[in-house]
Amino acid sequence: MIQIDNTLLSEDIIEKKFVCDLSKCKGACCVAGDAGAPLTDKEKQILEEIFPIIKEYMRPEAVKSVEKNGTSYLDAEHDFVTMLVNDAECAFTIFDEDKIAWCAIEKAFNDGKISFRKPASCYLYPIRTKKIGEYTALNYDMWDICKPARTCGAQTDTLVYKFLEKPLTEEFGKDWYEQLKYFAENKPK
Repeated sequence: MIQIDNTLLSEDIIEKKFVCDLSKCKGACCVAGDAGAPLTDKEKQILEEIFPIIKEYMRPEAVKSVEKNGTSYLDAEHDFVTMLVNDAECAFTIFDEDKIAWCAIEKAFNDGKISFRKPASCYLYPIRTKKIGEYTALNYDMWDICKPARTCGAQTDTLVYKFLEKPLTEEFGKDWYEQLKYFAENKPK
């Protein structure tokens, strides 16, 4: 376990290799699973506020689902998650001509329509965060559908924390990321 400020990190983050390979997995993380993407209370509120802007990017059946049920719901563990369509994919999932899943929220962000990129649980994946008292725990989530990402990470020799440098820096700050990098590079073998 690594402690940086008020975060506790699994050593898998600096030891495991991972690079998303959308050509192989087709963005399955947006479609598979038993619930939507985890949301903070703040993210839940943001999604409600930006829905009128991002719905132009969404699929018609997703817009219908959100208009009827809301942008999020409480899952079996009583956490807010993004709304689903057809009890399968996240309502904010869109597909390109190659049937690769992308995020309508992120597309609107990239087009400059909104200032919110996407939920942290998506942006930081394969890292999952959880509040434990005053600490935030960061753990590497090893999901079967990400086998192509582990293979790609091994081929490119890219560790999880390096793959996620930008999202980790945006979420926790440049100084925090530099401490993580220093620890990873100077950890006793």
